[in-house]
Amino acid sequence: MEKSLLVSFKEDEYERESSTYVCCFSFLGQKVMKFGEDVLDFALKAWEMGRSDPRKVIFAIKMGLALSIVSSLIFWKESFHHIDIGQYSIWAILTVIVMFEFSIGGTFIKGFNRGLGTLVAGILAFCFAEVSLLAGNLEEVVIVISVFIVGFFASYLKLYPTMKPYEYGFRVFILTYCILMVAGNRTREYNGAVTTRLVLIVVGAAVCLFVNICICPIWSGEDLHNLVVKNFKEVATSLEGCVDGYLKFVEYERTPSKILTYQASDDSMHKDYKSVMESKSQEETLLGFAIWEPPHGRYRMLNYPWKNYVKVSSALRHCAFMVMALHGCLLSEIQAPAENRLVFSTELRRVGAEGAKVLRELGKKIEKMEKLRPGDILKDVHEAAVKLQKSIDHRSYILVNSESWEIGRRPREQEGAENVSDYKDSDDMKLGLKSLSETVLDLRSVSAAWTPSATQGASSECVFRNQPAWPFGVGKEENYTTYESASALSLATFVSLLIEFVARLQNVVDSFEELGEKAKFTSW
Repeated sequence: MEKSLLVSFKEDEYERESSTYVCCFSFLGQKVMKFGEDVLDFALKAWEMGRSDPRKVIFAIKMGLALSIVSSLIFWKESFHHIDIGQYSIWAILTVIVMFEFSIGGTFIKGFNRGLGTLVAGILAFCFAEVSLLAGNLEEVVIVISVFIVGFFASYLKLYPTMKPYEYGFRVFILTYCILMVAGNRTREYNGAVTTRLVLIVVGAAVCLFVNICICPIWSGEDLHNLVVKNFKEVATSLEGCVDGYLKFVEYERTPSKILTYQASDDSMHKDYKSVMESKSQEETLLGFAIWEPPHGRYRMLNYPWKNYVKVSSALRHCAFMVMALHGCLLSEIQAPAENRLVFSTELRRVGAEGAKVLRELGKKIEKMEKLRPGDILKDVHEAAVKLQKSIDHRSYILVNSESWEIGRRPREQEGAENVSDYKDSDDMKLGLKSLSETVLDLRSVSAAWTPSATQGASSECVFRNQPAWPFGVGKEENYTTYESASALSLATFVSLLIEFVARLQNVVDSFEELGEKAKFTSW
C-alpha cells in the first residue's frame, strides 16, 4: 500500500515537472516566434523605405564610402613632422561621422560649425597653454580655471536665440578645447596637437564634401521646391473634397477621435490639409540648409530667394486654415437641411472648382518655374464668388427665420403712408428698411470656429450616413424654432468661409509673383 502511494506521488510530481517544462518551452517558443515576426516586419519596412525613396539607400552607400576612404589613414606608416598620422586618424573619422548629412546644405553647415569651433578652440588652447606653462607649479590650477571659463561662456552664449544654428559649433568648441588642454598637458606638444587635429579635420571635411557633392548629390533646395508644389496640390484636393462632401449630404456618424486630437486619420481631406499646416517646421529646416548650398541645377543664382518659397507656402497655409474650417462644417453637430444646400449647389461647386483650379495652376507654374500669363488668374474664381454672393442676397430668407425679423413684427396700424415716412426719418428703424440680404447677412462678418469634443474612447473609423436635417425630433416648438434657425445659419457659415478662402487667394498670387521676379522665372 505504501509503495503504491509512493509510486503515485512520484508520478504526480513527474507530471507536474513535465507540465512545467512544457509551459516553459511553449513560452520560449512563442517569444522566439514573436521575435522572428518582429525582425521580418522590420526588414519589410526597411525595404519599403528604401524602395519608396532610393535616395536614402544612396546616402547610406556614400556614408560607407567616405568612412572607408578616411579609415585608410589608419594604415599610414610614415610620420609627419614626428607626428604619427595613423594615431590621430580618429579625428578624420569622427569628422566624417558627425559632418556627413543627408543633404549638401546640412553637410556645409556641419562642416562650418566643426571647422570654426575647432579653430577657435585651438587658438584659445594655445594661448592658455602658454599661460599655464608660465604659471609653473600652478599649471594644473590654470588649466582647470580655463576649462571652467571656456565651458561657462560657451554654454551661456549658445542659449542666445540667434546662436541656435551654431549650437553644434559650441559643442565642438568645448570638446576640442578640453581634449587639447588635457593631451597637451601630458605630451607637452600643444602646437603639434592643435595642428594635427586641424589638418585631419580638413581632410575629413574634404572627403565629405567630395563624396556628397560628386556622387548623386541631394539638394535641400530641390526638396523645398517640391514640398511647396506638393502643398498646392494637396490644398486644392482638400478644397474640392470639402465642397463635394458638403453637397453630397453626408456626415460623420461619429467624429473620428484621431481628428479631434489632431492626429493622422484615414480621412483623405484631413490628411491633405493637415500635412500642409504641419509642413512649416520642415520648410524652415530645408530653408536653413538650402541657403548654404552653392548654385546648382535650375537654381544657378547667387543668393537664390529660398525665403520666398517659404513666404509663398505661408500664404498658402493661410488659405489652408479656411479649408480646415470648411472641413469642420462637415464635422459639425448642427447641419443645414439638404434642400437648403441644393439651392446654392451650382454656385458652391463652381467656387470650389475655380479655387482649386487656381491653386493647381500656381503649383504647376512653380514646378516649371514659369511666370503667369498676362491677365488676372483670379478672374474666374472672383466671378464665381460674386455670383454666389448674389445668389445668397436673392435667397437670404433661406438662411434665417423670417418670422423673427423686426420687419415682420411691425404693428399693422403703423404701416400707413404717414408712419412709413416717419420711420424713414428715424435712425433706429433704418434696419427695417434695408433689403432682406442686408438685414440678415454680411458674409464678410461671418466667422466660424471648430470646437469639436469627443471622448478618448471614440472610434477612429470614418463612418458616414445620410445626413439628417436639424433638429432631431425636438419636442417643444420654441426649441424647434431655435435649432431650425441655427441649422439654416450653418449654411451661411460654410458659404462665408468659402468666400473668405477666395479673398485670401490674392495673398498667394502676390507672393508667387514676388517669387517669380526674384527667382527670375521664365516667361510663358
